[in-house]
Amino acid sequence: MAEEPELEPLSVEEDDEGGPVKSFLEHLEDLRWVLIKSIAALGVAVLICLIGGNYVVDILKAPLKNAKLSYEGTNQVVTVLLNTNHVGVFTLTPEAQQIYNLSTNRFVAVRIEPTMIGTNRVLSWRVDEDPALSARARHLNIDLVNLSPASGFFVAFQVALYGGLVIASPFIFYYLAAFIFPALRLKERHYVYRGLGFGVGLFLTGVTFCYFLLMPLALAASQRYSEWLGFSAMQWKADEYISFVCKFMLGMGLGFEMPVIILTLVKIGVLNYTILAKGRRYMIVVNLFLGAVLTTPEVITQLIMFLPLQGLYEISIWIAWYWERQDRKKAAQQAENNSME
Repeated sequence: MAEEPELEPLSVEEDDEGGPVKSFLEHLEDLRWVLIKSIAALGVAVLICLIGGNYVVDILKAPLKNAKLSYEGTNQVVTVLLNTNHVGVFTLTPEAQQIYNLSTNRFVAVRIEPTMIGTNRVLSWRVDEDPALSARARHLNIDLVNLSPASGFFVAFQVALYGGLVIASPFIFYYLAAFIFPALRLKERHYVYRGLGFGVGLFLTGVTFCYFLLMPLALAASQRYSEWLGFSAMQWKADEYISFVCKFMLGMGLGFEMPVIILTLVKIGVLNYTILAKGRRYMIVVNLFLGAVLTTPEVITQLIMFLPLQGLYEISIWIAWYWERQDRKKAAQQAENNSME
């Protein structure tokens, strides 16, 4: 009677397959629960943002408040206030500066208020020495407005949806990971964890870079460009502003994900150092295009977005070169060991 062949034991890497094997319908049931839990998490997050909508709007309006304006020449810039209401910002001609003789400072705040002269009440003006008021001329003074009765509700839902996606995204990623990870080997999980860690870090870096640096510059450039065209830019539609800010930050965050995508393709063998180096000229065009599409039509803002994106691509090229160099060293060492045997 022939002896049965002995089965070779599985290695630790081959044996570490995760959870139990499931049928196709069981996988569909798990996916259904992932979708249900993800939608529930998103719904709760949207509800929280609806309740605290005013706080979310304040966060989105911060880049508008931090946007700084630049004025050409040395003419005096006057911020005019009617009692406590902001009237506007005006640049005086040299002749007007001599007539009014407001101050030796370039940025001045003038307050118009009622004054009693005898029995008559008249409007008079005085220079307000508060430096915070005169500094308002250096920042954008744009009102966000709703132009229809239902706009407030649409804006609130828009704000809640964007904010809810941000709050719920960690929970959604967790549910997806719990669904996918049981099918991965230990080594594959290690690469996924590293990719998620770097991906989340780069995404937050891109959003932060856009929120604190790029967005104020883009908003200031947009206002100046409108004035250059001869249009008033003292009011913007609230829904369009929120959509622009959120899409701008999202696009910048996704743009910073480029190294993770490129290096993942390098790891699985789709790309290599030579291909990336030859594609540099094309990526310059692509990144300039992204800078033109995602930002305002102002060159400085486009370049500020282009430079980090292109820098991340260059870093990806050098990491790919380093990995190939390490692989060649390992291959040479292995060949040397084999020849010695």
